[in-house]
Amino acid sequence: MSRYIPVILGAFLLGAALACGAATAARGPAAAAVPDPILDAPLTPTKGERTVVLAGGCFWGIEAVFEHVKGVTNVVSGYSGGTSKTASYDEVSTGETGHAEAVRITYDPSQITYGRLLKIFFSVAHDPTQLNRQGPDTGTQYRSAIFYADAEQKRIAEGYVKQLNQSDSFGRKLATQVGALDAFYPAEAYHQDYAAHHPDEPYIVSHDLPKVDKLREQFPELYVTGAKK
Repeated sequence: MSRYIPVILGAFLLGAALACGAATAARGPAAAAVPDPILDAPLTPTKGERTVVLAGGCFWGIEAVFEHVKGVTNVVSGYSGGTSKTASYDEVSTGETGHAEAVRITYDPSQITYGRLLKIFFSVAHDPTQLNRQGPDTGTQYRSAIFYADAEQKRIAEGYVKQLNQSDSFGRKLATQVGALDAFYPAEAYHQDYAAHHPDEPYIVSHDLPKVDKLREQFPELYVTGAKK
């Protein structure tokens, strides 16, 4: 489903989008009390660099959230989880490549843990109970997924999904898949930092900026003003 809205639709669509966004926020993950993960990696004593790849609907919004997280040094939109050895927006949008729109998050493990990043992912970045969709975007390319890079990430991610399901934090089972990271293909340049470059676009105003607002409200100690570039 295309996310591009012709400018000619103007204020009418913006108003409708804002109303839809407000309704989505009211019934989305913000209403859930998401606990801290029982299993997590400890903060490291020295600075370092690690990565995590997550998918949860349109990568614009996931990227926008994590660009404002303390300890995150870089966020790249891209594609993961498919069988094709290449990936482009046009190909992935068909839903036939098996890829999901994803983000690769680079972070400093001395400032933020892997489990803490997953809590943000589940709490404000998307609704993990939606199967193969996120808001108006439908198809397997918009599925909720965690792509683990090693045994430790697998243990923490699977443990957290199990914990959230057992605690019934969202009122229903999570649709989030946990699978091994085979490859990550960066998206086209025009997708990178999309929300930061197009803050007034109706889709961004309706679906993505509210996620950043939730981050600031729910995780004030981790929110940073300037988005990473």
